[in-house]
Amino acid sequence: MIRTWTASIAPLYEESFYRLCYGPAPAFRREKADRMKGKQVRAQSIGVWLLYEWMKREYEIKEDTAYNLSHSGDYVLCSVSTGQDTKVGCDIEEMKEPNLKIARRFFCPAEYEQIAGEKNGTLRQEYFYRYWVLKESFAKATREGLALGMDTFEIALGSPPVLIQQPEKYPEEYHYREAFVGGRYRAAVCSTDPVIEEIIQADLRDLQR
Repeated sequence: MIRTWTASIAPLYEESFYRLCYGPAPAFRREKADRMKGKQVRAQSIGVWLLYEWMKREYEIKEDTAYNLSHSGDYVLCSVSTGQDTKVGCDIEEMKEPNLKIARRFFCPAEYEQIAGEKNGTLRQEYFYRYWVLKESFAKATREGLALGMDTFEIALGSPPVLIQQPEKYPEEYHYREAFVGGRYRAAVCSTDPVIEEIIQADLRDLQR
């Protein structure tokens, strides 16, 4: 089973709360946050780790169990597997103006055509970001990330979306779960486990109590 939580990092913009969460974080995570420039990226780094640590305790997740982290804007996202030998990837993106140049260069032709051919601006934005998070989550599930060409696999949007073409070196069956978060974020989870639970909205203040 795949569990996924998301949370706003807005509370971490308060210095006192940031320090409260920063202290218990492992040294490597604190060092990573310290190297970052800007309040938002530091809050993302600490916030996504807080989410992961809490989920490990909540679901009694072992250290060697698959998990994946993502963040964008004011939100963080974490997916964990409650079983063994499972692949999982997740992605969250703040929805802005769709970049058709990126879609044309990196997506499959049919995916680009669906985006570019949509006259309704709201739907065009939705298609672009759905494809983006779906493709990112699959790439992260394979552990290749951006090194995996985004045009080497094709997705058909639906409820749920389906991989209709994938690289031969990743023959497993992959499954998806999507969510619309915080009014302007798209999120997706991809896993070889067919049981992907609904994405839960958490509150970082509650997790720290």
